[in-house]
Amino acid sequence: MTDAAMSEVDDAADTAAEMPGGAPPPGQRSIVPRDTISGRALVAVIAIMTFLAALTLGAVVLIRATATDWQSEVAREVTIQVRPAPGRDIEADVKAAADIAAAQPGVAGVRPYSKAETARLLEPWLGTGLTFDDLPVPRLIVVRIAPESAPDLAQLAKAVAAQVPGATVDDHRGWVDRMRSMARASVAIGLAVMILVLVATVLSVMFATGGAMAANRPIIEVLHFVGAKDGFIAGQFQRHFLLLGFTGGIIGGAAAMLLFLAAGFLGDRFRGSAGEEQAASLFGSFSIGITGYAAIVVLIGIIAAVTAAASRLTVYRTLGSIE
Repeated sequence: MTDAAMSEVDDAADTAAEMPGGAPPPGQRSIVPRDTISGRALVAVIAIMTFLAALTLGAVVLIRATATDWQSEVAREVTIQVRPAPGRDIEADVKAAADIAAAQPGVAGVRPYSKAETARLLEPWLGTGLTFDDLPVPRLIVVRIAPESAPDLAQLAKAVAAQVPGATVDDHRGWVDRMRSMARASVAIGLAVMILVLVATVLSVMFATGGAMAANRPIIEVLHFVGAKDGFIAGQFQRHFLLLGFTGGIIGGAAAMLLFLAAGFLGDRFRGSAGEEQAASLFGSFSIGITGYAAIVVLIGIIAAVTAAASRLTVYRTLGSIE
């Protein structure tokens, strides 16, 4: 054993003899080196893991918020399709169906689509310059539902079908169910990714703790044999890795917050452009809100706690093998 190692062993033995179950006195150097290459590498690993977990968490928040907005928008609209029928005036049928819908309680507004508007809706699939006079293209009527109201859609469908042959009412319930299922699946996938990140962090900390204990094994053995309690030794490692985990968590979490802030700023800067409208229709405003940032702060605390707990568990398992 080298002179430096002997000195560290003597200092650790004196500390353990004076305070076998407590913390080292003020000014006493910890038995775990605070600034090492492996410690800095672990901080980098934890920062990367926290960054990925925070991105996943922010994506989950965005998906839930966007899906909720989609469901709310779709649920507040009902579509009436009026199909052309032989011997009937399509314009009169559209007006009759619109009047029936407007008379229903809980309806905020009714907007029949004109023939030209209906043709423009089909242009992305059929192209421009086509005539639809000979095609049985249905006419659409959009019915807006008033907030905090629940009209009797079954009664509306029954009344429309009775007075306007070939007309149907679509409440988009199938789309709402699909969006709800997709949102739940996305949230579940996000949570699974976060769990995998936490598992990877735990494994990294366990390997790092094992390496630190192997490097300081002579000191740990002396402390163990002179009467230092396992809690004292585990506490030294726990405080060390708690600091590393908290440092890495802050770095990774802050980087993720800055990324979301930058995305929100760019979204506001390019608001109104075609690309921004398409992105906003899929992902919302790219703003995770106060709830999202608070969740990232909680995630940083969880990462630090998991790091400390993993190191403590590893220390106890290692001390159990020392006879």
